[in-house]
Order: sequence, then structure tokens, then C-alpha cells
Amino acid sequence: MDYEFTHKPSYTHLIVTLEPGESIIAEPGAMVGHSANVSMNTGTSREGLLSSAKSLLGGESVFANEFTAEGTSGTATFAPPSPGDVMAHELQDETLYSTDGAFLAATEGVDIDSELGGLKSMLGEASLTPLALKGTGTAFIDAYGGLEKLELAAGESYVLDNEHLIAWDDQIDYEIQRVGNLKSTLLGGEGLVFEFTGPGTAWYQTRDMDALVSTLAPRLPNQG
Repeated sequence: MDYEFTHKPSYTHLIVTLEPGESIIAEPGAMVGHSANVSMNTGTSREGLLSSAKSLLGGESVFANEFTAEGTSGTATFAPPSPGDVMAHELQDETLYSTDGAFLAATEGVDIDSELGGLKSMLGEASLTPLALKGTGTAFIDAYGGLEKLELAAGESYVLDNEHLIAWDDQIDYEIQRVGNLKSTLLGGEGLVFEFTGPGTAWYQTRDMDALVSTLAPRLPNQG
């Protein structure tokens, strides 16, 4: 499988070239288009697919889309729902954790698990549904706004707001803290922050969708 990005970094568009028989799964609504010989199946039985799709839609659906090239090679194109960047992360028998809404697509060999026990419960109150992307393959993660990579050396720490965090690897340590600060007060209630400690890597987005909604809401016409 080959892939390329166009319109980076503000309106990134993912183009995937699939060899005959190759597949890729994508979050519902991510598809822009595909070749006529690429089939789209909804709700396949690939391990982890149904549970991950349910998480992506906040528990409202058990469907996700799988695209497969049939007969000859073909292309499929995807884009995230908000303007911003997309990254490709190569997994080699490892795990990448992603926050809800940041997962865009994954190739064969990547299993997606939403059953993360205490972590899932811990983040539930903050409307975060973490996904564990496990195995060997390529995972595509999208960001609202710019996408930044945070590489921490051993013992080095950094704190990220949960609304900006999009992914982290399985090497980095972290603690989740509930805070009441100016930002969370303006957005109505307490928020969560992640304190990461290296060695390891985390990724974050430079914009916050909830902050945008809160900024626009008072300016919208009152619909009663």
C-alpha cells in the first residue's frame, strides 16, 4: 500500500493506493471517494473493528467502513471533518493510543480496541473515548489545526490539555489530573490535563473545537 497527502497542512487530504486484495478501514464519514473497483463494506468482522466504530460514534453505532481493491489496484481518498493536518504513524508490533475523533484510518494488521478498562472509565466524564491501535501497519491520525509532535527524554515532563491531546505511544508515562482553571471555567466546568513523562512521544493539535464552539455560540441567532 502506498499513500500520499495533499493540501497539507491546513486542509490535508489522504490518498491511499491499494494493491489487489488490500484493505483499509476508516472512520464513518471520512471517505471522499474511491476507484470504481474499490468496494466499501460496512460493519465487517475484522477483529476490533465493530467495537472501535462504536467508540468513534460515541456508542451510537456499531458500523465502520472497510475499503478493498478488487481485481486491480485502486485508490481511496479520505479527509477529516475539520480543517487541519493528518499524520501517518508506522506501528511495528506496538500500540498507539488515540483520543476519540482523532482516528482517521488504519491499514490491515492494525487492530483497534476501545476496551481500555480504567483509562476509558477515567476519561468518560470528559467525553474522551480512547482507542488502542495495536499491531503492525499504518495508522492515520488527524488534528484540528496544526499537528505537533512532543518528544520527551527520560525524566522530562510536559502537561497537555485534554482537548489538545490527540495521541501518545506506549512508551511514555502519564498522569491524568482534573483541574479548574480559567480556560475550563470559561468553557463551563472542570477540565482534564495529562502530565506526560519521558521517554516517549505524544502528539497534540493546536486548536480546540470546543473552544471554537463556545466562541461562536453567543454570536449565533437565537432559535428559541
